[in-house]
Amino acid sequence: MAKRQFTIDIGKEQIPVEGQVHKNVAVKYLMKRRRSLLMTKNPEKVEKLFADLPKTIKIIGKQLTREYKINWERMGTEDFEGSRFVFTLDDMGEASTKN
Repeated sequence: MAKRQFTIDIGKEQIPVEGQVHKNVAVKYLMKRRRSLLMTKNPEKVEKLFADLPKTIKIIGKQLTREYKINWERMGTEDFEGSRFVFTLDDMGEASTKN
């Protein structure tokens, strides 16, 4: 499957990306946000980054827009606890974009 152009809309900014399907584009973006949380050592900065995580995300394609609700959870509290920040995506539906 060829890569297509998408726009990620998280409310306060829009990011142009390439990907294959809407959900995979969302997961890839959220994994990058999660990784930045895991690599940050300063506890205050971690709290700020965690508070700034998006709660909803829209993936805008040429013909279709999908919206997902993101549920973030904290699993562990110690260093190297494994997946300390996990998320689930709930599909909120789709709507065709206006051309």
